Amino acid sequence: MRVIIIGAGRIGERHAKHINDIGQLVAVCDIDKSKGSALAEHYQSEYYPSISQLLAANLNADVIAVCTPNGLHAEHTVLCLNAGYNVLCEKPMALSVEACLSMIKAAEQADKKLFVVKQNRFNPPVVAVKELLDNEKLGKIYSVQLSCFWNRNEMYYKDSWRGTKQLDGGILYTQFSHFIDLLLWLLGDVNELQTMLGNVANRNDIEFEDACVVNCKFANGALGSLNFTINSFEKNMEGSLTIFGEKGTVKIGGEYLNLLEYQSIQGAQVEKLPLGNPANNYGGYTGSMSNHKAVYQNVKDVLENNAVQAVNGEDGLKTVDLIQRIYSANID
Repeated sequence: MRVIIIGAGRIGERHAKHINDIGQLVAVCDIDKSKGSALAEHYQSEYYPSISQLLAANLNADVIAVCTPNGLHAEHTVLCLNAGYNVLCEKPMALSVEACLSMIKAAEQADKKLFVVKQNRFNPPVVAVKELLDNEKLGKIYSVQLSCFWNRNEMYYKDSWRGTKQLDGGILYTQFSHFIDLLLWLLGDVNELQTMLGNVANRNDIEFEDACVVNCKFANGALGSLNFTINSFEKNMEGSLTIFGEKGTVKIGGEYLNLLEYQSIQGAQVEKLPLGNPANNYGGYTGSMSNHKAVYQNVKDVLENNAVQAVNGEDGLKTVDLIQRIYSANID
């Protein structure tokens, strides 16, 4: 599988490693020549300083990975689809429902695949709980508690697009869109929302909230509470999802939904879960589990063997739609 990367930042570097394991990195595109050329040279691929030059080269590639800032995902994805490439877009898919719809429409018109990165779906405890829910082992779901207590300090935002409303969007887009996706994937649609959010620490390194609390009601009648913050002192504390059902209670926890911390299930027991991959380490902070290899394996299987697509544009759209609705439901 031949892949092009647009965006040579830290997540672009992560993509390059997994591309190299499963296929070939054909080219790297980034307006920052030092970053882009260094990544291209490391993997013996070509470097392009602009998307226009890249697409004009008409390179032989199966897919382009869009790893640019959040606010540019839609523009760059549509350009690549229109040029005749399949696209793998990093999370979040975009910063608005309208932008997501433009990406889906472009993929349909070009008859190309649009993949969206949602690597937390491959976390071993998440896979196990998804199987429990699909097989109705927990019975009727009563309530859900989602907690994401992370740290993103001033160094994370310094001299960067991060923290800006235009290119970052907010903590639900950059830090916690994976958690929103899992909520929808595991438990279904949300009908009612009530939100309180704000910059409670009066931070001047961001243009949006640093904490968010949400109460919600799912289409299946379950109640949910969501609590997000980037103010955990010095380091990430927890990323957890607890589900209370008629026939069982389970909690996926750890720093990034990597551990099955609790289970009490009528007539069932999850055993011998693999440890899974470590968190993505970006120097001064850590992110979600490093499951990009599984993401790329699915892309390869879809393109070469017509396998089922793990995450498509509609999945990415649902996440962005719920995030927009959460922000719109702010009562403060």
